[in-house]
Amino acid sequence: MLLEEGVQPDILVLRTHYPLNTAIRKKVALFCNVDISSVIESIDVSTIYEVPIKMKEEKLDLTVLKKLGLPQNEDPNLTPWLNFLSKVKNPKHEVKIGLVGKYVELADSYKSITEAFVHAGAMNNCKVEVKMIHSEDIEKPNGLEHLKDVKGILVAPGFGERGIEGKIKSVQYARENKIPFLGICLGMQCAVIEYGRNVLSIENASSSELNRKTSNPVIDLMEGQKGVSEKGGTMRLGSYPCEIKEDSNASKAYKGTFTEERHRHRYEFNNDYLHLYQNGGMTATGVNPDTDLVEIIEIPDHPWFVGVQFHPEYKSTVINPHPLFVSFVEATMS
Repeated sequence: MLLEEGVQPDILVLRTHYPLNTAIRKKVALFCNVDISSVIESIDVSTIYEVPIKMKEEKLDLTVLKKLGLPQNEDPNLTPWLNFLSKVKNPKHEVKIGLVGKYVELADSYKSITEAFVHAGAMNNCKVEVKMIHSEDIEKPNGLEHLKDVKGILVAPGFGERGIEGKIKSVQYARENKIPFLGICLGMQCAVIEYGRNVLSIENASSSELNRKTSNPVIDLMEGQKGVSEKGGTMRLGSYPCEIKEDSNASKAYKGTFTEERHRHRYEFNNDYLHLYQNGGMTATGVNPDTDLVEIIEIPDHPWFVGVQFHPEYKSTVINPHPLFVSFVEATMS
């Protein structure tokens, strides 16, 4: 069909359940006007991270270099990738972590988070089973039963009011039961709201995103965003610096006191309440040095309780798993 439209492929990569024999490769090459060496098998594998290895076995890299007229120098060093793959396929440990979100019915909504768990799990020689939990289910009678079998709780990012009380209840469950907790963006904000309501007794503690009439907006619009009503283009986007307090869970994870992380949000911790939180047991362990905006919160007397305004999952890779995810997974294993 592509040929009928005048599109001539240089290489064909064929998805298949079974190995391609020479007869099939010859037939495809003949009918599609490509070299037989350019018919590449992409057979089913147990993990997507095995695909690059299979492509190298098929000499796809050499075929591409040849087509582009580029030199075929030394083989790439795939040892770090192979080590990662071995740990993914042969984990020594296994742990179940609950991901509490609003969009769990959409399989790829939290794909970057689940893949970050794969990266961090491999670093810990551990298979992380991510249990997707709809935050609205937590709001139902006996909803907290969904959290009974998990060793860690991640409250996911998102927007809007739907399911927010389920997220807040999940934070409370993690805090009170000393379960390792990671809150990302809205998840961090839910942790601030929960602590304000249930520990600091701040009446009607909320976010102005969720309740514009709240008397105590512990989460509020950035000063520069006030008066702007439309969502989208007004969000804080991109990479921003963060200075981290020594001896915090964050500094231990990063092995340092400075990082730069990516953001995607409009609402922030309201610094009018910072003194109250600091004195009440929730510490701002990460702060933007240019704006004094709170980027990381922790509860020091909890085994591992971290909320971050940024999105660490965006920077996690196979070779460089994000340190917060690595530290979080490690905490769930103890």
